[in-house]
Amino acid sequence: MPAADFSLYILRCADGSLYTGIATDVQKRLAEHESGARGAKFLRGKGPLEVVFSEFVGDRASASRLEYRVKRLTREQKLALVRGDQRLKELGGAAKSG
Repeated sequence: MPAADFSLYILRCADGSLYTGIATDVQKRLAEHESGARGAKFLRGKGPLEVVFSEFVGDRASASRLEYRVKRLTREQKLALVRGDQRLKELGGAAKSG
């Protein structure tokens, strides 16, 4: 069975906070977060949510490693990713173009 294609995404909450995650379908995952049923506890009551960054990063293992790196970035570094001033591949991850 082929590995799923994962994307790393960053959400902006109504309070301005940022949330980083990985998913095979970012829009579906956003809907899960917004419904609360399968969403992250961190995001409960913080809607509306907006996808401000999404990039294909490869298989689950690569996506998880990159997610760990991004979650350790400062807010300003994450905002640099959102603005396009920083690229995922510059973090030493396995991000693929496409």
